[in-house]
Amino acid sequence: MDRPSYFALIDADSMRRASISHALAARDIHVEPFEDIVELIEHWPRSGLILAHDDGLTIQALIEHMGRYGDWLPVVGFAENPNSRRIVSAILSGAVDYLAWPFEDRDLAEALRTMGSRADSLTSSKMREARARSRIERLTRREREVLSCVASGLSSRMIGEKLSISPRTVEIHRANMLNKIGAHRTSEAIRIAIEASLIG
Repeated sequence: MDRPSYFALIDADSMRRASISHALAARDIHVEPFEDIVELIEHWPRSGLILAHDDGLTIQALIEHMGRYGDWLPVVGFAENPNSRRIVSAILSGAVDYLAWPFEDRDLAEALRTMGSRADSLTSSKMREARARSRIERLTRREREVLSCVASGLSSRMIGEKLSISPRTVEIHRANMLNKIGAHRTSEAIRIAIEASLIG
């Protein structure tokens, strides 16, 4: 991806939306402003980047939506005077970059220069992780435990002993787990668990 030329902007503050739109338009970047994630979902873009005000909820909601539907776009968070904990939280949630508002001209130029290549490198892995997490979320607590044990190389008998259930019950949970996450083989289930960061 070259330097992004389209941003979907999510920000509940209309004055800030206008200021950011103006700042990006000055750099020949088309900005489509949205008040909230609901409005964006109704007009989901096919390409570009999402610039999301970090209100503590929006970035996570975006990642969850994209994981559920597979419509992955890179997300860039921003906030006024963000502390490092807030930035780390957004990046761990799935944002590819983070900016402090008001944008310093030098910071914005540098972010735009690197954003395209960073988005390309992260989008593929983040998309796989988001899809895997959405599959894992379908499992019950017990099914997740069984998957974690399977991924650790334990047999049904050993899993049963560890979880205090019969090997037959383990097999039932195992079959349900495979079915729910759409895996045809144990190795596929393990791959999904790794991509979802369920196991290290």
